[in-house]
Amino acid sequence: MYGVDVARMFMLGTTSRRTTMAALGGFQGFASAAALADAPLAPVCSSSATLSAPAPVVERAPAPQQCRSNAPSLWGGLGRAPFVERYSFAFTHVRESSSSSTVDAYKVGESTNIKWHEGSVSREAREQSMGQKGCVLWFTGLSGSGKSTVAYTLEHALHGMGKKVYVMDGDNIRHGLNSNLGFSAADREENIRRIGEVAKLFADMGVITLVSFISPYRNDRDLARSRMARETDFVEVFMKIPIEICETRDPKGLYKAARAGKLKGFTGIDDPYEEPLNAEIVVEAKKEASDELEAPEAMASTILDYLSTKGYLSA
Repeated sequence: MYGVDVARMFMLGTTSRRTTMAALGGFQGFASAAALADAPLAPVCSSSATLSAPAPVVERAPAPQQCRSNAPSLWGGLGRAPFVERYSFAFTHVRESSSSSTVDAYKVGESTNIKWHEGSVSREAREQSMGQKGCVLWFTGLSGSGKSTVAYTLEHALHGMGKKVYVMDGDNIRHGLNSNLGFSAADREENIRRIGEVAKLFADMGVITLVSFISPYRNDRDLARSRMARETDFVEVFMKIPIEICETRDPKGLYKAARAGKLKGFTGIDDPYEEPLNAEIVVEAKKEASDELEAPEAMASTILDYLSTKGYLSA
């Protein structure tokens, strides 16, 4: 019934047959594994082998599939049909449910059938395994203020300490996730909304997430903060660097182009930058009572001290 491999199996000794049949007792088509193990052999459908021993009268469920004479293995001859029979009701249910549904899964809108699924691994468990607390350090400031430079310097230091850390840079994100957005007020808002949601997921994962975006509008930054699971998840880092210093740096030549009128809507020139009112960390350009500019390593060290003091570097 199940192919040449089964026929060969029955040619084994009684003990070997009993052991093998006990393992196969759960498959449909074997009413009693023990009975079949001790019973005389019955003819098995095969194109190349026929057994002449008389068959015992054993009741068994009807087999829906035809015998396969070229079954390559015991699993190939036995496994498929019982599996399909046993679980076909589930596939049928899925097909029926799908065919009767009129919900467009890609246009959820205000749909009430979208539910949050809680995972079986808690955030606390993930953080415990990492030895740190997930958070979002949101670097904001003018173009040329050193946001990305300090963020990557801090990432390097944290990585060297064995911490799980990742930088989300504004330019990098616009190469992929936000490549369809421009620099209008609406697009800037959507730009920050998207990265805020991604950063939230990273923090929930337990990762120390460094977000480096100009993010000029206070309301957009506050909205990103409000979306976090914990109040302590969002750490605003204000790169308080005067525009005069930023213009002297001007690594991309953007200030020069904006001053010449070749670039419209540039933050700090003809588009506003709204400074944070209560940022957790404020990074100044110069040391107190000194004309010497702070090095990126010193700025990163200040932030690192904050993370250590506030307990982010331990679980």
